[in-house]
Amino acid sequence: MSDYQYFIASDGAKLAYLDEGEGVPVLALCGLTRTVQDFDYVAPFLKDVRLIRMDYRGRGKSEWTGGASYTVPQEAADAIALLDHLGIDKAMVLGTSRGGLIAMWLAATAKDRLMGVCLNDVGPKLERAGLEVIFQYIGRNPVAKTYAELAAKLPSIMKGFENVPESRWLEEVHHHYNETPEGLVINYDPALRDGFLAAFQGDDLPEAWPLFEALAGLPLALIWGMNSNLLSREGVEKMREIRPDMIVGEVPGRAHIPYLDEPEALEAIRAWLAKAG
Repeated sequence: MSDYQYFIASDGAKLAYLDEGEGVPVLALCGLTRTVQDFDYVAPFLKDVRLIRMDYRGRGKSEWTGGASYTVPQEAADAIALLDHLGIDKAMVLGTSRGGLIAMWLAATAKDRLMGVCLNDVGPKLERAGLEVIFQYIGRNPVAKTYAELAAKLPSIMKGFENVPESRWLEEVHHHYNETPEGLVINYDPALRDGFLAAFQGDDLPEAWPLFEALAGLPLALIWGMNSNLLSREGVEKMREIRPDMIVGEVPGRAHIPYLDEPEALEAIRAWLAKAG
């Protein structure tokens, strides 16, 4: 992995990113509580692309700027600021979960900066069951005290994931936590919890179909974990109705979210990248 670099956002926040490879620019936007390491598994398979990854504000190696600033519109603005910093006019955007929501927001607000969008297990309609799982852990340190202890527990905690080797679970806990003498600590600002809960409180969950429709005319792909509790089959089918040309990689044995190095995910990503123009 290349060394982290930094740029300054419009409000002065210092944000971390990685910029690797040459070719079609692919801006990879990670999940809600995650970091650039979300794409460690797929990166070796992305040939002839310039892979650009960012730690959102408040996550990983980026500056903490407070719960009120951890929003999709702000993170989308930061993504555009990174493209500007790098002198990139347009990019393909690979968005995992939260990153996919940001990609749809960009389609509605800065479509001229996009060459195409690939959504990883996310759509305009999020299921309550999946959100409830996020509510339980976001902003909280795990009870497990060591990497090894948590990795051993993950197979029973992460429902819907099948045939995952022990080594992958250990990689996952190294990606998302820091091991300290006091135990495991999340590698993001705990204040992220407040903004997320505020966005999804109440019985009527917001849906974002207009943002999805804003993707019209852009090469579009969807990676779907077939055991996902956040994106339902009904949601996937409605997305297909709106975009019959959408490339879909259905990944068996994966819940939220696929790792992106599964054969079905790689096939969809390669087909999507082939449409870059």
